[in-house]
Amino acid sequence: MEDDIKALSNYEAFARFIQSVESAREECISDLNSANVEQIQQLAGRILAYDDLMKMANWESLRVRHRETLA
Repeated sequence: MEDDIKALSNYEAFARFIQSVESAREECISDLNSANVEQIQQLAGRILAYDDLMKMANWESLRVRHRETLA
């Protein structure tokens, strides 16, 4: 799987996809403000899933690599 992600990191489309994952994560974080207890648990699970995807894709490195097209 690591080799597949390395191959995908060469593509701007993959970088844009991971950027959208980051945006969804940030939206979930902002939704925590007005959430009840049950919603907080659901949002926390989604945030963790988004974090995992971003870590697997090495988002920080990907952002630097494609910074010109992600702006």
